[in-house]
Amino acid sequence: MTKRNFLAALRKQLADLPNEEVEERLAFYSEMIDDRIEEGATEEAAVAGVGSVDAIAAQILAELPRTKQKKAKPTSNKRLRAWEIVLLAVGSPIWLSLAIAAFAVLLALYAVLWSLVISLWAVFVSLAAGAIGGVAAGALVAISGHPLSGIATVGAGLVCAALAILFFFGCHAATKGGVWLTKAIARGIKRCFVSKEKEK
Repeated sequence: MTKRNFLAALRKQLADLPNEEVEERLAFYSEMIDDRIEEGATEEAAVAGVGSVDAIAAQILAELPRTKQKKAKPTSNKRLRAWEIVLLAVGSPIWLSLAIAAFAVLLALYAVLWSLVISLWAVFVSLAAGAIGGVAAGALVAISGHPLSGIATVGAGLVCAALAILFFFGCHAATKGGVWLTKAIARGIKRCFVSKEKEK
């Protein structure tokens, strides 16, 4: 066996160990083989002198604590029985329509949530525009010779400005809440799929 084949076979046997542990062991045996070759042995003899791959791998695995070994993924051989498949097929008009309806309801609730947020921002923009327009129009009306009307219009613009400031904080909080809810829903869906993958 060549040094390359020996190291490849050892790497395969140590696949359950962390990568750094595997690399450390491979480097150790690679150096051991190189030392034997430098002493005059052929590559095959140097590899044979180190020992068999199976024995070395068994010794390494026995020496290491189990916590350092990667947890092997359990393989599930569970298959659906015939009656389960028939039951799924017969019940599909019911459970499939219920699943579609539940998805549609969730999607509608999500759309309503973001519609409310967008509506709040639209009100904020309207109030801000009203504030700017009210102050500008009031100033023009006052200059044109109607001071009382101008002051009233400026006052209305300032009220709009105050309301716009209040709405800004409300819109900001609603947007943060919507983003948080979106992330929470995404994490929940991800957890469902990840847990199912782990169970498999």
